[in-house]
Amino acid sequence: MAVVDSVCQRSIVMPMTSMNVSLPQELKDYIEQQTKAGYSTPSEYVRELIREDQKRRAKEKLDALLLEGLDSGDPLPATPAFWDELKREALAKLGKKTKK
Repeated sequence: MAVVDSVCQRSIVMPMTSMNVSLPQELKDYIEQQTKAGYSTPSEYVRELIREDQKRRAKEKLDALLLEGLDSGDPLPATPAFWDELKREALAKLGKKTKK
């Protein structure tokens, strides 16, 4: 479900589930300190850590794909005709998928 927040940003609201995590006392204390320093709950802090990890991993994957593309061979000129043909091919593939 999409929701618009107080600054008119669209965000996705996902249903919440619970998960118990065992931590050493030192880590539990650290999370509680972070809660006092700007997060409303330990869950909010952990969710933020997970989101940041997801972003970092997605960036790493994108970087790897970009490097793979750079190493894949001779470059092709990206002219308007190139983009037009690429768009036609993509639409044709999309049309075949929707007909199945």
